[in-house]
Amino acid sequence: MRIACLVELFPTLSETFILNQIVGLLEGGHEVDIVAKRPGDDGVLHPDVLRWGLLQRTRYIDPPSNKLIRSLNGVCLIATNFHKRPKPILAALNAIAYGKDSLSLKLLYSAIPFLQGYDIIHCQYGPNGNLGAILRKLGIKGKLVTTFHGYDIRAGLKGRPQVYRHLFEEGDCFIAVSRYNYEKLIRLGVNREKIVYLPVGIDLRQFPYRRSERTGNDKVLRLITVARLVEEKGLQFGIRAVHRLVRRHPALAVRYDIIGAGPLHDELASLVRTLELENVVHLLGPQSQPQILQSLQGSDIFLLPSLAEALGVVLMESQAVGLPVVATATGGTGDVVLDDKSGFLVPPGDDDALAEKLEYLVTHPARWVPMGMVGRKHIEENFDVHRLNDRLVAIYKDLLSGQWMARSSLPSMAS
Repeated sequence: MRIACLVELFPTLSETFILNQIVGLLEGGHEVDIVAKRPGDDGVLHPDVLRWGLLQRTRYIDPPSNKLIRSLNGVCLIATNFHKRPKPILAALNAIAYGKDSLSLKLLYSAIPFLQGYDIIHCQYGPNGNLGAILRKLGIKGKLVTTFHGYDIRAGLKGRPQVYRHLFEEGDCFIAVSRYNYEKLIRLGVNREKIVYLPVGIDLRQFPYRRSERTGNDKVLRLITVARLVEEKGLQFGIRAVHRLVRRHPALAVRYDIIGAGPLHDELASLVRTLELENVVHLLGPQSQPQILQSLQGSDIFLLPSLAEALGVVLMESQAVGLPVVATATGGTGDVVLDDKSGFLVPPGDDDALAEKLEYLVTHPARWVPMGMVGRKHIEENFDVHRLNDRLVAIYKDLLSGQWMARSSLPSMAS
């Protein structure tokens, strides 16, 4: 199969779940191209990007900001591609139908990478699905698949359900990565027969289980968070929870590492200084995948204080290596973390509840290993990316054969 993956940014370390799908499809012998609106800005590349030569498979569709350059390049694009597929090019230039998106040449730049034709156009996130729906109207061929994750669902629920109206009409298949997303897509008006539950997953080969031999008597308790430094990750609540823990147990030596980059770095650093946690909380910035793995394997407890979360790939990674987890019950986290079995879930925005569960784990170290074992088993059974990619390929084949039937049943997450 020839598959185009339409994404917002590429490459980016915060979306390894998309990378895992792409690599899985390539491993299966399929031809995959990546179409991104703009390059990622992490500055650190995942090893698979280089291993599979994914930058050579990537096309960017963001038009130049300079109008003259944009127009000259646009003329070149038309001259070199018009003979291939004149209809979509002419449609993209129809200012009466598409207004400023046509006049700015945005649609022309967006359509060009798809002129060669694909069996599947897989859009990651609803807004990219909206672009896919427009491409369909321009005459671009290929079954249109859209995976909804987190913020895109919330955008529709916050009083703007019409934002995806055309997508819901044009799309062939909508993938929900969690039970929460599945239910919300139905609420937004998606035809139930077009929705399939398919979570994202991780490559367990890259996250080997490390059975901790710690007993709780080691000198330093090591907590870790891996997340973008953005509002929805609720990192200020994690920092405040650690502050509460340290105050309640002044003799306890704690190190809390936060791995990731984002616009809230300075604000979070200021909070650390205000709470006098400079020797406890360490903002480490972005790290490579091998560095993250090493950090996870050297930690005791994973903390994710998100205010909103799609599914939480980092929760899969941390449990895969055997860490007990303290996280918030938001979005699809309940699918990934088995409350009171592989970790604890608390209400979002409640730093006292986070501190309470951290304190419980600190005072009950005998539960660390059993929780880690339950978490590993749960991830193996439900979030192995190789199994999930096989299911994704089966979905593609059903769509192309005309024998599509949505796998609508939602499995129980009890383990």
